[in-house]
Amino acid sequence: MGKMEEFLTELNIQKETTTDDLPEIDLYMDQVIQLFEKKFAGAKRQDEEKVLTKTMINNYAKAKLFPPVKNKRYTKEHLMLISLIYQMKGVLSITDIKETLHGINDRLDDDDFNFTSFYKSYQNLVFHNTEIFTKQIQDHSAAVKDELKTSMDADADELENILLITSLASLSNLYRRAAESLIDELNGQQQEKEK
Repeated sequence: MGKMEEFLTELNIQKETTTDDLPEIDLYMDQVIQLFEKKFAGAKRQDEEKVLTKTMINNYAKAKLFPPVKNKRYTKEHLMLISLIYQMKGVLSITDIKETLHGINDRLDDDDFNFTSFYKSYQNLVFHNTEIFTKQIQDHSAAVKDELKTSMDADADELENILLITSLASLSNLYRRAAESLIDELNGQQQEKEK
């Protein structure tokens, strides 16, 4: 697979929208799109991919993933929610994202809820997860090499990549299933509150 450090650098996993990246003034939709395109450009798989589009934002609004926008301007809270949506959308369905964000959206009007502090906690966990991921990907790569070290196949590099891909996909499915189970638990708790 080549040098692991180069591979991890190419993944561009250090990208996350921090509260420092977010302006204190409200933004129009085009400005929101530009902000996210700039921040996550390195995380795109293909150059022509769009990180965020007007259609995506409109669909998130229709699905009520964030509070209604006033005067066509997006607040810092909207930007933090869009960032959370961006991170979850590759793994979870829109319904699951809505269920996950329901508790936050309900608390946004509560003066006792500090969403910026919550978002900073999320950022801290993301940076911690990045450190864990870096170590785990190196461990996975070493385990794959150990599994294939007896192979005399001329295409050992290709087989190593395939085995690593399938192993990572399996691990990803386990994490997704765990997240979905927690969403189901949130949903059950919300239904109990509504009774």
